[in-house]
Amino acid sequence: MSIAAPSPPHADPMLTAEDLWRHGPTAPGELVRGRFIERPPTGHPHASVEGNIARELGSFVKRQALGKVMPGEVGIITQHDPDTVRGADVVYISNERLAQAQPDGYLDVPPELTIEVVSPNDRWAEIDEKVSEYLACGVEAVWIIDPRNRRVTCYRSPDEARIYGQDDVIEEPGVLPGLALAVRELFD
Repeated sequence: MSIAAPSPPHADPMLTAEDLWRHGPTAPGELVRGRFIERPPTGHPHASVEGNIARELGSFVKRQALGKVMPGEVGIITQHDPDTVRGADVVYISNERLAQAQPDGYLDVPPELTIEVVSPNDRWAEIDEKVSEYLACGVEAVWIIDPRNRRVTCYRSPDEARIYGQDDVIEEPGVLPGLALAVRELFD
């Protein structure tokens, strides 16, 4: 007499970026290697900083007619098979790259710049993972804005980071030539 092996525990099916776009999530979150991970909504201090960066950066980009600045958990496909769709707080994408993106859905072309605002419930290991994913998929610069410590860390590679304090001015000559953004403006 043989005894049947127990069934493996039921696992949620793997999703693709297209599945997520077509059916939409039931809660805020991201698709990480085919699995939907819920992320709670942010609070008003986070939203205030996000609004400040979108306004300051958006003004500069619009005056220069360089492309688009998009706030609000912009979906970026960072990898395929299994798919990962990250929600960036703010992105800058040039007119050239935007012209290559699919007309609907998540960004399937990496923006030049992604910006993440640290929330109280964020873990630094997860932030580091996002930075690596963004850079690996072709994002040229990643800014991590830390409201609690009033600083911005700018990455151009996983090993190359520059930290700006509240009295500093951020410049991005390779991505946004001519930009001079006072860090203090992001927190006031």
